[in-house]
Amino acid sequence: MDRTQKEATIAALQSKLQDTGLVVVTHHLGLTVKEVTDLRAKVRAAGASFKVTKNRLARRSLQGTQFEGLDGLFKGPTAIAFSKDPVAAAKVVADYAKTNEKLKIVGASLGSQILDAEGVKALASLPSLDELRSRLVGMIQTPATRIAGVLQAPGGQVARVLAAYAKKDDEAAA
Repeated sequence: MDRTQKEATIAALQSKLQDTGLVVVTHHLGLTVKEVTDLRAKVRAAGASFKVTKNRLARRSLQGTQFEGLDGLFKGPTAIAFSKDPVAAAKVVADYAKTNEKLKIVGASLGSQILDAEGVKALASLPSLDELRSRLVGMIQTPATRIAGVLQAPGGQVARVLAAYAKKDDEAAA
């Protein structure tokens, strides 16, 4: 990689990190190409990105961003997962690390706050932004359906009372 390619790589990674809420640093020693491809597909499906990085280029890319505190974590074979959603990347990487011990979570940065591996696992246990949105919509819709049920109930009760009187009159006439 020549100097211009390195500068282009650094600029591209810095621009991606500007819109990112979370960066997770991992070690991937021993992962096969198939396993990395599978992990990338899962990460992409969650709306995040996974990139194997050169340590020096990653450190230079982090300079001037809110993730500068991750600088010391780039030792050995590292890769980063990042997403706008503060939970998506952590959730996918933590789930994959549970099933494949070759992937190790080193740490993460949620904005300017640095998290260790346990912090990433705790963050992964939280519901994603989409899950929270769907819960909120469900909570908003629930009172509306209850109100509709209450409003319909009196009409149904009146109809049952009238039907009971009609049945009683039919029995009395017979």
